[in-house]
Amino acid sequence: MKAVAMPTVSRVAVCGGTHGNELAGIYLVREMLKKRADGTEPVSVVTVMSNPRAAQLCVRYVETDLNRCFTRAALSAPVSETSPYEMIRSQELNALLGAQRSVDLLCDLHNTTANTGLCLITYSDRDWICLHICKHLQFPYMLDICYAKAYLCPTSVSISMEIGPQPHGVVRSVIFSAMQEGVQLMMDWICQFNSGTLFEGGWVDVYTMVKNIDYPRDSETHMISAAVHPDLQDRDFCLLHPGDPMFLCFSGETLRYRGKEALYPFFINEGAYYEKGVALSLARKRRICISVNKLKY
Repeated sequence: MKAVAMPTVSRVAVCGGTHGNELAGIYLVREMLKKRADGTEPVSVVTVMSNPRAAQLCVRYVETDLNRCFTRAALSAPVSETSPYEMIRSQELNALLGAQRSVDLLCDLHNTTANTGLCLITYSDRDWICLHICKHLQFPYMLDICYAKAYLCPTSVSISMEIGPQPHGVVRSVIFSAMQEGVQLMMDWICQFNSGTLFEGGWVDVYTMVKNIDYPRDSETHMISAAVHPDLQDRDFCLLHPGDPMFLCFSGETLRYRGKEALYPFFINEGAYYEKGVALSLARKRRICISVNKLKY
């Protein structure tokens, strides 16, 4: 298998609090900020509280979802003092982390109420650095890898680390510890790679998002009329077949999955997605062959 030449990863950003009520990332960033760099570290780490106002209030966002403010149109739009706080903050973060590739890799920390375990979301399924890091973490955690959208600063190579289940506004020690270890394993891989270590290639399972599914709704009030079925709840990344139970109506009726192909659900019953009209996302699973890495000097 041919080796792929990749540049040194010398500057890494670790961001928490993109959503101000996802507390594991917020507390991990606060712990990292307590440790002052002495200049001897092999990798320069920029630690950022992405949405400090929302974190202070322990809310997902103050005016609008920061994680949806990183489109190229939004980042180039003029802002003023009357602009939504998150719109202004997105441009500040892009100037700090995304403009002219000021960091080589960005890791954005998130929690979900869904039973995803440790899940990595990448912006591209052809970013070899991200895929090698995913493969490095996959063995100890049996984690799931999604090719979807890693929103924060799309001009940087980015990974979103999602861990759940954890209620919003709450920190669970097991989730915090898993996130802390996940970040450390990522940094370990970067240090080994920068020192010239060759990591074997191979196959990595990746879930590519196909579509979002909304809750059933009342035709008159547009309020949801069903909850996620008990047989589907907490079964993130477990294959959903046509005809499987999907929703349990408040009237008692079971609604079944009507798709023509079996797909993998994730972010099942995510608490923050009620406002977005998303009950779960569906993905296809496929295997990607990644090459042996080679440091580009």
